[in-house]
Amino acid sequence: MGHKLTQQEVEKFSANFNENPQNQVVARATQKNGVMNAAYNDRVQSELTRVFSTELDTQNVTNQRQSGRCWEFATLNILRHNFGEKYHVKNFTFSQSYNFFWDKIERANIFYDNIINTADQELDSREVKAYLADAGEDGGQFHMAAALVAKYGIVPTYAMPENFNTNNTAGFAKALGDKLRKDALVLRKLAQANKTEDLEQAREEFLSEVYQMTAIAVGEPPKKFDLEYRDDDKKYHLDKDLTPIEFLNKYLGDVDFDDYVVLTNAPDHEYNKLYGLPFEDNVAGSYRIKFLNVPMDYLETAAVSQLKDGEAVWFSNDVGEQSDRKTGYLDTNLYQFNDLFGVDLKMSKADQLRTGSAASTHAMTLVGVDEDHGHIRQWKVENSWGEKNGDKGFFVMSNDWFKQYTYEVVVHKKYLTAEQVALAEGPTYDLPVWDSLA
Repeated sequence: MGHKLTQQEVEKFSANFNENPQNQVVARATQKNGVMNAAYNDRVQSELTRVFSTELDTQNVTNQRQSGRCWEFATLNILRHNFGEKYHVKNFTFSQSYNFFWDKIERANIFYDNIINTADQELDSREVKAYLADAGEDGGQFHMAAALVAKYGIVPTYAMPENFNTNNTAGFAKALGDKLRKDALVLRKLAQANKTEDLEQAREEFLSEVYQMTAIAVGEPPKKFDLEYRDDDKKYHLDKDLTPIEFLNKYLGDVDFDDYVVLTNAPDHEYNKLYGLPFEDNVAGSYRIKFLNVPMDYLETAAVSQLKDGEAVWFSNDVGEQSDRKTGYLDTNLYQFNDLFGVDLKMSKADQLRTGSAASTHAMTLVGVDEDHGHIRQWKVENSWGEKNGDKGFFVMSNDWFKQYTYEVVVHKKYLTAEQVALAEGPTYDLPVWDSLA
């Protein structure tokens, strides 16, 4: 039986609030300026200095605008830094639209697979509802981007530039999501009736329609292009009639996605275990979404080692927590909600994951770190929100924020222990679609 709130209780609450005159002062300030402004701690700016003991030679930042493609941007940022250093050309960028196009086609194919494979479940089952809810969405993981690059290659930005719909994906996502959900009803009925031939014919027709929709909204991807650029020494380069795969193999053939491991820190899950998220796989027969769950110290050590070796680090986080887009500050003390409201709002990282208070919502790139005798003070972060956020697009993150709100780093196997490498190459424990890591 539920608790019925009484008038006596309400009067007691009011008396408790008003017995402290300071509450009225805080209330007036908060109501006038808003919760975020009232809780803002401007002392953080004196602690986050934007000076780093290890710092990569960074380039201009990219801008995902109103889209959920951060995972693609962060992955392509790793590749463009590699290309820029190898061929001495700054500010050379790769097309996110190109890989975005193929993700829509491949993800529709996986969606149809999942719908057919769960046709024996009720439409309102937890698993089927999760597939339907995610239809047409943009979000993703590192290995989703790796799978697209490995299968379709990459192209320079000028070969397939951004357009309105890639910069603002909501409209297309809604239309595509509705189409996929409608198709799901047809495929479920055919699967339930064991009409295999009709089922495959319908799938092919539906995929052709998805291609048509994507080509209209995004544009068809180029089959060939001319690589043309002038390097930092002003030397002109031209390489004609390259396919996207030829370009990848010729210019970035040393990038081995098989050598990367996603280290995750999810203290609500068992450590030293390799987890999979089949729900988020996007390319059939390619890279699976896997995470090796380890204590936070291993994520720190591996990320620092990779930066010191001159390579940026893809990492996922909950960028909406304790962050200021304008200044680019990421610090656990940025907003003093406990002091503002006079209550204890803090939770452990594990409890935040268990309750949904925090989650992995964004991917960015680590491009610098500041250490003092082995003690990490802060990190330099390359974001994909354009130059008007942070310091010309770069954020600065305290190590406390990194520990609390970072969930994944992508590093080479050489930065792992022998035991961790064995785990990363071993059996995978698949998580359900409703898991906190999904």
